[in-house]
Amino acid sequence: MAGQQFQYDDSGNTFFYFLTSFVGLIVIPATYYLWPRDQNAEQLRLKSLRRVHGRCLWYRLRLMKSQQSIVPTLKKAALLFGWAVFLLLAYKVSKLDREYQEYNPFEVLNLDPGASPSEIKKQYRVLSLKYHPDKGGDEAAFMRIAKAYAALTNEQSRQNWETYGNPDGPGATSFGIALPAWIVDQKNSMLVLLVYGLAFMVILPVVVGTWWYRSIRYSGDQILINTTQLFMHFMYKTPNMNMKRLAMVLTAAFEFDPRSNKEATIRPTDNIEVPQLIRELGNINVKKKEPPFCYPYSLKARVLVLAHLARMDVSEELEEDQRFVVRKSPALLQEMINVGCQLTMMANSRGGFRAPRLVTIENCMKLTQMTVQGLQESKSPLLQLPHFEEEHLRYCISKKYKVRSLQDLVSLKDSDRRSMLRFLGEEKYDEVMAVLGSFPHLTMDTKLQVLDDEDSNNITAGSIVTVTVTLTRKRMSDMFEKEQDSTSCPGEEASTEEAQADASKTKTKVWQNKNKGAKKAAKSKKKKLTKKKATPAPVKAKQANGNVAGNEVAVAPSAAAATKEDDDDASDKGSESDEGEANKDSPSERDEDSDKQSDTEVDEMAGDDEEEWEALQQSIQRRERALLETKSKVTHPVYSLYFPEEKQEWWWLYIADRREQTLVSMPYHVCTLKDTEEVELKFPAPPKTGNYQYSVILRSDSYLGLDQIKPLKLEVHEAKAMLDNHPQWDIPDTEEEDEEQEDSDGIEESEDDDEDND
Repeated sequence: MAGQQFQYDDSGNTFFYFLTSFVGLIVIPATYYLWPRDQNAEQLRLKSLRRVHGRCLWYRLRLMKSQQSIVPTLKKAALLFGWAVFLLLAYKVSKLDREYQEYNPFEVLNLDPGASPSEIKKQYRVLSLKYHPDKGGDEAAFMRIAKAYAALTNEQSRQNWETYGNPDGPGATSFGIALPAWIVDQKNSMLVLLVYGLAFMVILPVVVGTWWYRSIRYSGDQILINTTQLFMHFMYKTPNMNMKRLAMVLTAAFEFDPRSNKEATIRPTDNIEVPQLIRELGNINVKKKEPPFCYPYSLKARVLVLAHLARMDVSEELEEDQRFVVRKSPALLQEMINVGCQLTMMANSRGGFRAPRLVTIENCMKLTQMTVQGLQESKSPLLQLPHFEEEHLRYCISKKYKVRSLQDLVSLKDSDRRSMLRFLGEEKYDEVMAVLGSFPHLTMDTKLQVLDDEDSNNITAGSIVTVTVTLTRKRMSDMFEKEQDSTSCPGEEASTEEAQADASKTKTKVWQNKNKGAKKAAKSKKKKLTKKKATPAPVKAKQANGNVAGNEVAVAPSAAAATKEDDDDASDKGSESDEGEANKDSPSERDEDSDKQSDTEVDEMAGDDEEEWEALQQSIQRRERALLETKSKVTHPVYSLYFPEEKQEWWWLYIADRREQTLVSMPYHVCTLKDTEEVELKFPAPPKTGNYQYSVILRSDSYLGLDQIKPLKLEVHEAKAMLDNHPQWDIPDTEEEDEEQEDSDGIEESEDDDEDND
């Protein structure tokens, strides 16, 4: 019986196959993921952004980085080297001889497959004389020739060859291990064991341990776990944080501590430069001894953040540290918002927790805007624009223009805007308008409903309310065009109004009286129709109409005559309709009318149900697509003069009770808004009935002065009582008796069958 035989590949051919496959599995995915992007495409993108973002700090740093970076070149060199090794191994494998071929004795004897026995014997003799060992030939070749001759002349050997492909019968299955034989050679055993021990007992545990130690220190958003715990402690301790306290908690993050983060640095020159900045900034709570606010790293980070908000110049060494702190701040503030939401949910569900106030979470959002734009809270949002300085604001807030926000600046006429910004040259004015035109302008539409309920518009106590918010983003430049259109339209309307006023002055008072009479006649007609529909007695309606017409005779006789004719026609029609109604007083006709009305009502209800069902199915499909679809978080680059990194335009959307200073729904971070985005905010309705006033709030995480607040009125009704006895659950007595009768009949039939069988 055939067995299994393991043998090492002495020739090394199998090892090359294995090595080629292994290198290919590494090189091909690495090329797809690590090959540097086209530098020309990045340069073209930066060139397209130059007109608007040319003065931004991140733009200038990106240009310098693209010119000085050698990382893409090193990546390309490493990947090309890997492909060279892969192609060399593939070429080596293609040149290897096939070791395992089908055994054919005719090929060994150099004969055709249809050779006769005499030709086989003759060829065997010739080859035996040539390869016999006694004649000085090759012993291995002679053995192959003898085996082939036996396979063709011996019946048993020929049968084995035809059945198993081998004249000796079924052979042992051999496996080639894809390792060269020198690895298991006894001479190299100590070296191989040393390499194995070093790789699997030293290098692998160190790599896995280092990766595990680093991964457990960070959350899913790459924030240190210690920092998250620090934020949770202080937000629970101080539910109502002002902006100064919030900056202290932010800069106490362990990301700025060199012991926890190697990117953070403490320089010897900090002892001189940091106190100098403290004197320039003023009161920043330096004497506060509460840890970790008194630690050197926290004090330095706080000073650098406040200097960034004040747009103060710092030294080159501190500027690098300042960029690091500012770049980390938005992600840390987002973590603070997440911590505040978690504490709020814990307080709402369990109780006993002090949830942070709404002002604390909103201050986190405001501080993010301030950090991105490099502005203090009290500063004007107009300072986000280029070439705007503090001394220029007096032109904007003057009594003539009263421009205090970006929206006020957009709403000005172009002539007034140019006059107000006359301190700018023509080139600077065009740049300011290009930057302002790139700012976002969002419209927010809300829809309130209760999903998975019979009446989606009826909000009951404790139900889950869904607010669907549709966000549409446009550019401020579109608002410029609308303002120009609106400024041109009022002029035309004014001219037409003036022309109509002049024409009305030329008309005589007689025509005015006639017009008044016509208007009164029209009003009398409306009154007649409404009175005829409301009162069943046509005589009273005629008398009332006659009185109205009689009162109008003194004003306009012609109009009175017209109304009299209309009265006669209406009275005739009314009498006909009364006769028709009298004729339809029979029971059969009334039943037909009631059936028709009930049918129409049923059709209307069925149509409404179908519409609601289609709307529900569409919403479910839309939510499923949203879950499966992955959108890019690259939206629109933010214009920020002092932020050191390119930032995308993101938003926060949430519902709040501003009177109670609490969150109603958790803030949703909208990171994929390019043109239009639909967001669903869900929250439980209040447990008590009544009217509630909430606010749907949209806040930018990058721009100051672009936040929006939309009121949301909620009318909560009492929930329907649960039915103890539903009509579907009531079984009539007759049905129960019928079922009992059927059961008794079945029992009697079964007993009769048993007796028959007996």
